[in-house]
Amino acid sequence: MFRDKAGNVSVGKMISVIIVALLVIVFLSSSFVVIDAGHTGVVLTFGKVSNTVLQEGIHFKVPFAQRIVSIDNRIVKLEVSTEAFSRDLQTISSVVAVNYHINKDMSYSIYKQVGLGFEDVLVTPAVNEVLKAVTAKYTAQELVSSRNEVSTMLSDSLNEKLTGYGIYIDDLNIINWDFSEEYISAVEAKQVAEQTLIKTRTEQEQALVVANTDAQKRVIAAEAEAKEILTLAEAQAESNRVLAGSLSDLLIRYETLQKWNGELPKVTGGSTPIIDIGIGE
Repeated sequence: MFRDKAGNVSVGKMISVIIVALLVIVFLSSSFVVIDAGHTGVVLTFGKVSNTVLQEGIHFKVPFAQRIVSIDNRIVKLEVSTEAFSRDLQTISSVVAVNYHINKDMSYSIYKQVGLGFEDVLVTPAVNEVLKAVTAKYTAQELVSSRNEVSTMLSDSLNEKLTGYGIYIDDLNIINWDFSEEYISAVEAKQVAEQTLIKTRTEQEQALVVANTDAQKRVIAAEAEAKEILTLAEAQAESNRVLAGSLSDLLIRYETLQKWNGELPKVTGGSTPIIDIGIGE
């Protein structure tokens, strides 16, 4: 205790001690800084940016002379909405989600060049520019059918543009593509026309199949009839041949006698009588 000669406590001395203690506490508290996980600290000495950064943990700094700026190096999600024109001059309204992070070793550089507003100054404008450039390389129909290819091209182009600043694109997704009402109506009309054409072709092909089937049936029937006629003709010819081969003089005389009515011929000449045998009557 601080007491005077009379043994009383000296208020002035006690106040001085308290002030000194407070100054020590302030000095000590300003001599250390804690860098959170996923962050780095950019060191500013009297406003000058140091080329080294502080990693996670507790660090000493010169009180009142140095200031530490915390930079978030974790992956950050950014959504950008913009309009662009396709190669066939269709208006495309796009929504793109970009995941990016700041390279820890480059934290001092991006702060020195841009400050803490790097997303508004660098990332968002770059996404808009690259999206417009890539969209212009495809027709509206190709954008839909080549979605993965377009996403990859967007990601590569952004990395090429931002890597020099220490900004890296981890992932890029095209959330939505909206087309003009005129284009949507044209696509729907085209789809209806294509479906109608397909239906017409199908009906024509079916009619052709039916016609071919009927024609084939008629051909088969005609061939069957011709074959039947040929078979009958061949059978008749064979019958005639067999019949002709079976005729003999004796059989002819027998048939003649069977048909003779017993009358003598009315016309005679020479010494041999002529008999009308009447074959075929």
